[in-house]
Amino acid sequence: MAPDDPPVVWVIGADHWPRAFLRAELIERGLDAIGFASARDALTRLVAARARPALAIIDLHEQRVADRALATLLAGGFPVIAIGGAAEWADPSLRARPWALFLRRPVTIGAIADATQRTLGG
Repeated sequence: MAPDDPPVVWVIGADHWPRAFLRAELIERGLDAIGFASARDALTRLVAARARPALAIIDLHEQRVADRALATLLAGGFPVIAIGGAAEWADPSLRARPWALFLRRPVTIGAIADATQRTLGG
């Protein structure tokens, strides 16, 4: 990434429209947002292309993410923001992971984008 390039943010979520709306909001705020339908897709990019985002956002709702995949994502050397509902929030193994933030639903696209910018330091 060149010094003037915007930070790359990965948006990982199974639901197309929420992922697209969040990407659009992040792009509108000057970030380079790339969407993935699954953690597996993002990890393929991480390993194969050795591409590292400045930050990743994962919507845990309807994701069937293996513990190993989450561990790999969280060990990637970049902050990860998790979004989850009551079921994910109630899971102590998920809440105990080293997330940069764990946002509980209901949460707005704007609040997620604000949290992203704060986490990136901007």
